[in-house]
Amino acid sequence: MSQSWNELQETIPYRLAPSMAKDHPNLPVVKEEGCYYYGVDGKTYLDFTSGIAVTNVGHRHPKVVEAIKKEADSFTHGPIGVIQYESILKLANELADVMPGDLDCFFFGNSGTEAIEGALKLARHVTKRPNVVSFTGCFHGRTLGAMSVSTSKAKYRAYQPAQNQVYQLPYYQPGESVDEAIAKLEKACETMFAHYTLPEEVACFIIEPVLGEGGYIVPPAKWLQHIREICTKHGILLIFDEVQTGFGRTGEWFAAQSFDVIPDIMAVAKGIASGLPLSATVANHTLMQQWPLGSHATTFGGNPIACAAARATLQIIKEENVLSNVKEVGSYAAEELTKLQQAYPCIGSIRHLGMMFGIEIVHPETGRKDGELAAQILDLALEEGVLFYFCGNEGEVLRMIPPLTITKEQIDEGLTKLKNALQRLKEIG
Repeated sequence: MSQSWNELQETIPYRLAPSMAKDHPNLPVVKEEGCYYYGVDGKTYLDFTSGIAVTNVGHRHPKVVEAIKKEADSFTHGPIGVIQYESILKLANELADVMPGDLDCFFFGNSGTEAIEGALKLARHVTKRPNVVSFTGCFHGRTLGAMSVSTSKAKYRAYQPAQNQVYQLPYYQPGESVDEAIAKLEKACETMFAHYTLPEEVACFIIEPVLGEGGYIVPPAKWLQHIREICTKHGILLIFDEVQTGFGRTGEWFAAQSFDVIPDIMAVAKGIASGLPLSATVANHTLMQQWPLGSHATTFGGNPIACAAARATLQIIKEENVLSNVKEVGSYAAEELTKLQQAYPCIGSIRHLGMMFGIEIVHPETGRKDGELAAQILDLALEEGVLFYFCGNEGEVLRMIPPLTITKEQIDEGLTKLKNALQRLKEIG
């Protein structure tokens, strides 16, 4: 017997782990398409989350759906190495064409966290150095290795084993000048190398080129370039976590290209396959060949259907001029958000790169970041019919990450709904 939605939802507390099933906003939906979710309640919701920066070419793009169906006619599983199959080999070649610098060799996994674990493991393996340096505020995942370098929220680090081989440096803070940020970085490195670890013991620096879950903070290019210089000076590998910034999100294929910084290793996932589980740890051929047979492996990584979806995603980004759309529509959206900021004092800073927007919510009288107020706005915006997501240490930043194919008209639609939510909040008092 089929169960109604109400009956199904009653099973959630008993059947789904609350760590997964209690996220915001728990919206029951029956379908997704393009920039929209279709709710059980019959309403249409404009999606400004892209499934948390995943469906970069929109939900269920016809070419992605077609590629999935076609591949399923031949393969559903393919443990690479045990067998060889066309979709993974063609994907590797096509990815190499859009990667920054000389990054051209791939270890395919299933999730962003797996890509991070692979990057950390590769760096330690090839350098024969034990220590890792991450940056305060970055989020890299929830498995034990990834958790040890994640500092966006303390609760994400609960119950981790002692990690004596991981150290943190401060991330760039909004409002700092380039010179101030570089001077602070230099001082922190000097202290770290003098008191905590010698540089020749450090395998890698790992960083999000744009701070994601930690608050959507966009650092100056010169600050990231200086980190590259420090790593090069000391023979330290630089890892870019591009799980959220990759595949056009910043207006270039990757943030590395937006900032003109070439890392030694990259971790990519999310937007790579338009919703199918796929990720990659990426390095150049010379570095990756030092990882011998059996030192790292996977059963499900590089699934043939996911690889086919990824190939279709790359094709769409190229054929539909998605990167140009990101720059044009992204700039337009930033201008419209600035107008809202001027009209509503609860909006603090607007942080923006490409199609990544962080809308900081502050108390309108004190100017202090206000996570509770942000949660109210999220709920009111959902009632109006637009879905945002939160980020920031206190949940004080509205994360706006629509599909990269979004139009100016859809931006207007979503921001009108946000304006209505802000006006309702103002009237509530």
